[in-house]
Amino acid sequence: MFFNFAPKFYETGMEKLMQTYIRLAVEQLYGTTVTDKQIQIQITNKDFEGDYTLVVFPLLRTSRKTPEATANEIGEKLKSLYPEIKSYNVIKGFLNIKFASVFWIQRLNDAVENENFGFSYGNGKKLMIEYSSPNTNKPLHLGHVRNNLLGYAVANILEANGNSVVKVNLVNDRGVHICKSMLAWQKFGNGETPESSGKKGDHLVGEYYVRYDHEYKKQLSEIIAGGIDEEQAKRKVPVQIEVQEMLRKWEAKDAETIDLWEKMNSWVYAGFDKTYSDMGVSFDKIYYESQTYLSGKNLVNEGLNKGVFFKKEDGSVWVDLTGDGLDQKLLLRSDETSVYITQDLGTAQQRIDEYNIEQMIYVVGNEQNYHFQVLKLILKKLGFAWADSIYHLSYGMVELPEGKMKSREGTVVDADDLMELMISTARGMSKELGKLDDLSDVEIDSVCRMIGLGALKYFILKVDPKKTMLFDPKESIDFNGNTGPFIQYTYARINSILRKAHEQQIQIPQKSQCANISEKEISIIKLINIFPETLKLAAKEFSPAVIANYVYDIAKEFNQFYHEYQILREENEELKLFRLMLSEKVAIMIKKSMKLLGIDVPDRM
Repeated sequence: MFFNFAPKFYETGMEKLMQTYIRLAVEQLYGTTVTDKQIQIQITNKDFEGDYTLVVFPLLRTSRKTPEATANEIGEKLKSLYPEIKSYNVIKGFLNIKFASVFWIQRLNDAVENENFGFSYGNGKKLMIEYSSPNTNKPLHLGHVRNNLLGYAVANILEANGNSVVKVNLVNDRGVHICKSMLAWQKFGNGETPESSGKKGDHLVGEYYVRYDHEYKKQLSEIIAGGIDEEQAKRKVPVQIEVQEMLRKWEAKDAETIDLWEKMNSWVYAGFDKTYSDMGVSFDKIYYESQTYLSGKNLVNEGLNKGVFFKKEDGSVWVDLTGDGLDQKLLLRSDETSVYITQDLGTAQQRIDEYNIEQMIYVVGNEQNYHFQVLKLILKKLGFAWADSIYHLSYGMVELPEGKMKSREGTVVDADDLMELMISTARGMSKELGKLDDLSDVEIDSVCRMIGLGALKYFILKVDPKKTMLFDPKESIDFNGNTGPFIQYTYARINSILRKAHEQQIQIPQKSQCANISEKEISIIKLINIFPETLKLAAKEFSPAVIANYVYDIAKEFNQFYHEYQILREENEELKLFRLMLSEKVAIMIKKSMKLLGIDVPDRM
């Protein structure tokens, strides 16, 4: 088995090494140079013997021989030039090359020697990544969990590739939706606070958002029952009219409205801070829509003066994108209140001015694909060349076995409740399996938190971001299969081996001269060897799933090795030391990979 997420190389060190080897062999055989494009290297199909395969067909014009004859000649020349090549075989036009144990041991030695193996520092781009972007009318839910975990992990991956990354959050703290919670609290709250209710602030405000929806539907039904058409009735719903008036007052800086807004938002911010802390994500800067929408309105007015935008008869401001294959887009309502895209325009310009970044990455669900298409196009029309630096990391929605979530109806899976459920489930399953034996109460609490949150994070991040995913809490916390707990347990198992080696006063070497190792050990070294390229691929694809599936592969491969071979009980001292060195490096790779995903690994389980 080799890594299962990329069937071909991705600019790997091994590919470059193989190209160097083959280029020299071809030059000596045929007296001519060949390009890298002609030297096509693949990982050998698992059904054949070999480590890497050369596709011979692009070299036939150079050799002027049959595919089989060309492959055999190159294979023989490679063996004569490079003693680390153990053997080769030819299957039609494919040359399968197998390296000797000594070659792979040297690859391991190189990885062990390099403390920062796979990571790059400096010389990258200056990037900004926006994630989370909650509304202050409800607590974070399962959809936000995927957004936060994805954004935080991608930021880690980009930084590990040498980029300077600014992590930001844009809080949607104003607008009609915020006024809905405010109006409902004003009408039905009776002065309730987080302190008086014992509820987390964001949860309390979220309840009033749901309360507003119930009241809106009730009033709408009553109006329709009076014989009025539904579309007309929607314009006459009293609470909806009151909400629009509240938004107008807010934008006019009405003191009473602003006081209520500040009070309720402060409750929500305190709740968000607790959730972010528990989730293990953070930001370098938080932007607030209430502080950026005015700059967006200024941009719209500038565009209006330049003739980029136009006004309709009711005074609303629009941009006509029909010539670009889109439609007309509202930028300012007739009462001069702004919409989402208005503040996005202003925020984008503000970020460029503040940080001089080379790329802005927005982690936002795929239901907003059109929004970001429009945003880039409007910025281009306004004359901003940096509009092309905007990248929408569009991800699929998270669904549950029982269907989709709806915030207004209160049918969401709350992030806080979900995290507590995962930790509680981890405690129960770990206790049942005997994985908490001999641990203190403090250690048990720490381990259960790591397992529960690790299960949640890994289950979400192992899925390609572009795909809609089904989240099943029970499946995510299994100690077998492609799960966080399985990988965490593998790390703890290796740590147990290393502790026993320390107790036996065994000094684990940083270099091995071992002559012969098994195919299973070679397969583990191959996985270690591709980590740098895997990290590059994850950054290129903006996909933590690449890292997640890599770390699962290496954990699975090690577990198979652990069950088939002796480590501490190995009688051959040189081989025992090699296996301890290999185990230690696997543990390091697991810990580093999981840290990129924002997941902690326990030393004991």
